[in-house]
Amino acid sequence: MTRTAVALMTCLGLTAAACSQEAPPTTAPVEAPVAPLAAAVGYACESGKVVTVTYPDTETARVSYDGRDYVLASAVSASGARYAGQGLEWWTASRDGQESGTLSRLAPNDTTGGTIIERCSRPVPALAPSPEAPCIGTNLRLSVEGGDAGMGNRLTTLALQNVGTQTCSLTGYPTVTLADAGDRVLTAVKAVQEPGSYFTQGTTPTPVALKPQSKAYFDLAWNVVPHEAEGEKVCPEAKTLRLTTPGDTALVTLPLALTACGRQIRVSPFRSVSEASARPAPAA
Repeated sequence: MTRTAVALMTCLGLTAAACSQEAPPTTAPVEAPVAPLAAAVGYACESGKVVTVTYPDTETARVSYDGRDYVLASAVSASGARYAGQGLEWWTASRDGQESGTLSRLAPNDTTGGTIIERCSRPVPALAPSPEAPCIGTNLRLSVEGGDAGMGNRLTTLALQNVGTQTCSLTGYPTVTLADAGDRVLTAVKAVQEPGSYFTQGTTPTPVALKPQSKAYFDLAWNVVPHEAEGEKVCPEAKTLRLTTPGDTALVTLPLALTACGRQIRVSPFRSVSEASARPAPAA
């Protein structure tokens, strides 16, 4: 066989081998649709902290507490809803317009009856549904609207302004915490959700629709006289107010100096009318 014939046969062999290889697919892979995130629910706790829970389905509770996240699964309970996992238990029950929640450590062998970490609650009044989407913290601005004072009691009326471009809705109570001069949360100060205060009559929670640039209002009340009968001589001093709206976790903050004697502040529900006093907000 001549050199020319060998070269020709080699070339033909290489061409056939190349043709026998499968070409890579040209169709781009199809991405699976992303399921929408469930709304987070905030529970105000007796310690002043907040337990935030997301319920992505009927069998799961994603609990956020003290900077950590836990995934708990539905568990058997005699009443209410109970979730357990990762050494923790989250148990909720509703009664008289309030949903209570207890965060506990599981006892040995992952059984109930362990140490209680937090007792929390949130109002769940029977309200007419609002067609607007809930307001979120990133589209809200907090400011002082006015205040009142008398007999050792103080009240500040605060306004949440919708600085977004769409109408949204606020229903129920804000979740409020206080921070000191070092921006540390005053966990000893309890935020109590009440329909009224020393200065105002009770307000039934109703949906407040906020058009762009409009405001919703609520009251913050506290006492400035130390409760000496309870051993209190110095009251906790706050420098910043922190707020989250129902179903949202984004913080809205405002510099606000006050001394919360009795280790308690009282928060009213959102309303559409200011009702603020003509006098300036009270000093701490």
